[in-house]
Amino acid sequence: MCGLGIGWRLAQAGCRVDIFDKGAIGRGASHAAAGMLATGVETEPGELALLQLNLRSQRAWPAFAGEVEAASGRDIGYRGDGTLVIALTRDDERHLRFLHDFHRGAGVDVALIGGGEARQREPYLNPRIPAAVWSPNDHQVDNRALTAALAEAAARAGARLHPDSAVEAVGIGDSRAAGVVVAGETVPADAVVLAAGAWSRTVGGLEPAALPPVRPVKGQMLALQMDPDAPLLCHVLWAPGVYLVPRRDGRLLIGATVEEKGFDDTITAGGQYALLDAAWRALPGIEELPIAETWVGFRPGSRDDAPILGPGPVDGLVYATGHHRNGILLAPVTADLVSRFVLTGALDPALAPFTLARFDPAVEPGPAALAAE
Repeated sequence: MCGLGIGWRLAQAGCRVDIFDKGAIGRGASHAAAGMLATGVETEPGELALLQLNLRSQRAWPAFAGEVEAASGRDIGYRGDGTLVIALTRDDERHLRFLHDFHRGAGVDVALIGGGEARQREPYLNPRIPAAVWSPNDHQVDNRALTAALAEAAARAGARLHPDSAVEAVGIGDSRAAGVVVAGETVPADAVVLAAGAWSRTVGGLEPAALPPVRPVKGQMLALQMDPDAPLLCHVLWAPGVYLVPRRDGRLLIGATVEEKGFDDTITAGGQYALLDAAWRALPGIEELPIAETWVGFRPGSRDDAPILGPGPVDGLVYATGHHRNGILLAPVTADLVSRFVLTGALDPALAPFTLARFDPAVEPGPAALAAE
C-alpha cells in the first residue's frame, strides 16, 4: 500500500518508477487489513507523537480519497460514518471512561454516551451495554479497493508494476543504494524505497545497522455476509476483544487476533472462535450469518509499533515500513512526505521522530526524537 502510494506520487512528479512485489501487487498486509481510519479510538497512552502523525493523515484522507478515485476511475469505498466503541460490563465501562478521558486530553474529538444512545445508532447491539464512546472522525475505507485503485493510478501516471518479482537485495555502489537485484539482475535506480512491510528484513544486501527492526505480527480475520439492504451494523464497531467493519456490499469484517508466530499463516479454531465469540457478545444477531471468508495477514510491527520513515545510514535508501496497524490510515501522509523527501532531500519535521536513527543507541536524541518517547 505505502509503496504504491509513494510510487504514484513520484510518477506524478515525472520520475521513472518501478514497483516490485514478491507476489500479486498489493496482496500483503494491505489486502488483509480492515481499512479502519481509527486515529482516535486506537490511540493508546505512550503514543502521543504517533497521534500527531495519525491526525495529520486523517485530515488528509477525504482529499486523498477523492484524488485516488479521480486518478484511477475506481471507487475505494471511503465512508465517513464514524466509529462506536462499546462496553459490555461495568469493568469495561471503567476502562472505556479512562480511555475517553485520555483521548479528550490528547485533543481527540470523542464523546461518552449511554447504552441507549448507542443502540439508537445501532439497534442490533447487545441491549445490556452500559456505555459507549462515539468517535465522529474515525472512518473507514475498503482497503482492497484502495490497493487496486492505487495500482491503477500509479500505472496511469507512468509507474511500471512488477508482480511476482521479489527483490532479492538492495544493490550498493559507491557506498550508496544504486538499485535493486531481481531474479539475479540489478535494476539501477537513483533512489530505493524499502516498503516491504513485514518482509523488510528479508531483503539482502544491507548491513545489520541498515535493516529495519520490523517483524511480522500475525492477525487472523474473517468476514460474514449480511443483507446489504438490511445490514445488522452500519458503523465501525469496537468491542472488548474485537472490531467489526461493515462494507456496503454487506460483508462484515471481524478482526483481529494478535499473534507473535512469525509467518505462520495457519487459520486456527481458537483464533476464529475468539473473534466470533467476542463479536457475538456485542452483536448477537451475527449467529445467523454465513461465513464468507477467513484469512491471515502479517502486520509489519516495529520495535516501538511506530512506522520507520525517511532516510537511514545508507545514502539513497529510504524507508517506508513498520506501520503495524496504521498502514492504511497513514497512506496519505506516507505517500506525500516520503516522496517529497526522495524528490528534495528535505525531511519534513513530522517524519523526524520516525526515522531509523531512533533505534541507534549511538545517535544522540534531539528534540524530535525525544518527542517520540
